[in-house]
Amino acid sequence: MAGISIEEVRHVADLARLELSDEELSVLQGELSSLLDHVERIRRLDTEGVAPTAHPLPLHNVLRPDERRPGLSQEEALAAAPAVESGRFLVPSILGEAP
Repeated sequence: MAGISIEEVRHVADLARLELSDEELSVLQGELSSLLDHVERIRRLDTEGVAPTAHPLPLHNVLRPDERRPGLSQEEALAAAPAVESGRFLVPSILGEAP
C-alpha cells in the first residue's frame, strides 16, 4: 500500500487553501491512500504491446458535412426580439456603461 501521512494530507490541503479539521484530514488520509494504492496497481500492469488510446471503442464522426445555406434576414432575426433599435437588438446597459 502506497499510503500518505497526515502531514502530507495537511500540506496538500494547505496548497489547495482548504481548512480541514483533524477528522476530515484523517478521512482524506484513508481515501488518498486508497487512491494511491489503485494507481500503484495500475502502474504495475504489463502494458507492453498495448497501443495508447483515448477511448476503448473506435469512434466514428457521425456529423453531416458542412454545407452553405442561406441564413436569416435581418428582419427575420429581429422579429421575436423584445426590443429593437436601429435594426439591432436593444439590450439593457451593463454596469452603467454608456451605449
